[in-house]
Amino acid sequence: MSVSGSRTPIAIVAADVEPSTKPSGYPEPFARRVAGRDRRPLGDVFGLTHFGVNLMRLPPGGVSALRHAHSDEDEFIYILEGTATLLTDGGDAILGPGHCAGFKAGGGSHQIVNRTREVLVFLEVGNRSPADVVTYPGEDILSVPTPGGGFRYVHRDGTPY
Repeated sequence: MSVSGSRTPIAIVAADVEPSTKPSGYPEPFARRVAGRDRRPLGDVFGLTHFGVNLMRLPPGGVSALRHAHSDEDEFIYILEGTATLLTDGGDAILGPGHCAGFKAGGGSHQIVNRTREVLVFLEVGNRSPADVVTYPGEDILSVPTPGGGFRYVHRDGTPY
């Protein structure tokens, strides 16, 4: 469905949105850790720029991302199907359909893992802050902003990947 004469739809079926063409922006050896995830950028379909919304599908054994913390981005997840294990600095939690969790900018790290034999489906929402620095506890990688609103991955000492 789209507005008359507009290419921006007013409503869509989320599962019909094509998955991201690039499964991960992580450099190796990190990219292979999130292999198999299916991220569908729902917010992009509507031209949203202030926040992003993704429909994420994780196969059994899959992970959403490296365990990470945002300096300047709030993040929210909502479980639609399956069972997630949420890993945080405060401990682990099991989340099922209807559960949600939020991560305030400047807070602790988090990661979603599918430790079941079923597909996990959830929404992830973030505010797309251009100043966000993402840290990955225990890993030699950071995501840092670049001029123009992008980001790049660097080692903890600042050298690029």
